[in-house]
Amino acid sequence: MNFEVQRVDPYSQARAGLITTSRGQIHTPIFMPVGTAGTVKAVPQKALYEDIQAEIILGNAYHLYLRPGLEILEAAGGLHQFMGWDKPILTDSGGYQVYSLAQRRKLTEEGVTFRSHIDGSQHTFTPERAVDIQRSIGADVIMALDECTPHPCSYAYAKSSMGLTHRWLKRGVDHFDATIAEHNHYQTLFPIVQGSVYKDLREQSAETIAAADRAGNAIGGVCHPDGMLYEVTAWVCAILPTNKPRYLMGVGTPQDLLECIAIGVDMFDCVMPTRNGRNGMLFTTQGMLNIRNKKWQTDFSPIDEPLGGHVSTYYTKAYLSHLFRAKELLGIQLASIHNLTLYLWLTKQARLHIVAGTFRAWKDKVLKVLMQKI
Repeated sequence: MNFEVQRVDPYSQARAGLITTSRGQIHTPIFMPVGTAGTVKAVPQKALYEDIQAEIILGNAYHLYLRPGLEILEAAGGLHQFMGWDKPILTDSGGYQVYSLAQRRKLTEEGVTFRSHIDGSQHTFTPERAVDIQRSIGADVIMALDECTPHPCSYAYAKSSMGLTHRWLKRGVDHFDATIAEHNHYQTLFPIVQGSVYKDLREQSAETIAAADRAGNAIGGVCHPDGMLYEVTAWVCAILPTNKPRYLMGVGTPQDLLECIAIGVDMFDCVMPTRNGRNGMLFTTQGMLNIRNKKWQTDFSPIDEPLGGHVSTYYTKAYLSHLFRAKELLGIQLASIHNLTLYLWLTKQARLHIVAGTFRAWKDKVLKVLMQKI
């Protein structure tokens, strides 16, 4: 994997870059649709290619390991072939999912032992095993195993957890480098910054992650509700190297994306556009709307004509409102495709304005529109 910073906005830290992988180029900043179990929920691959124009998507090692399982994925030739997607894929190691199974897992120095949410069977992920699993899946970018700290947590817990994540990283990197010749040579490993909301820990973690000298770096554990997202992200971006892509995990709203692009983040993922879409909440170029509201029942204008794309310009708000009221599955699909189209449009527009040197003024202007409720 290669990363080139092509332009930096003169009034912020926003960057326009280009990631080159063996499966294609990724123009940054970029939003990556979440395909946890080998599918972006309710979205067919054709829509990912044509409407949404995604350049990279996510899979999740925890879910794919449990179902369909590595034997099936290996027999298919990897996740790309299994799901019919020939562009880059990034896989999360499953650390966050294991964290969410607090009542079903046990952390040790060796790794994490957990019980499957599907059938209760017991499994163990070590840093080395997490690498091997993602090698079998065949993702282009794979994540190091980490512990995602709960929030809130004490300083002592955050420090201890961060230390464990760093020790796991050393083992994961060593195993990745030792086995690269016999496996997928095109893969690259991203480490993850942790440290909760404590500045000295975040800075220490960022320095440790930077010293690992990987092709890219991730920032984890920022999805908490106390309003410190931008502050924590700024602490970390001030330390992570500028010549490598920065991936902010699990973020967020359109505002979060643009504000963190301004801080210097290059890559994002979040379930919000598809989850909100399944609940009838739409992001549009005119603002946010709830398609279930009565006002849209007789609005025969396109969902979002300025956005472009087949779904957003062909179907009307009235028709989409009807689909949700009738509980038709097509409504979930159309809303999910539309929201992802908006997210990819947003990062592409951000890139254009970074290149033009107008990003900061555009950001402030467009957010006033995007974040209003209509």
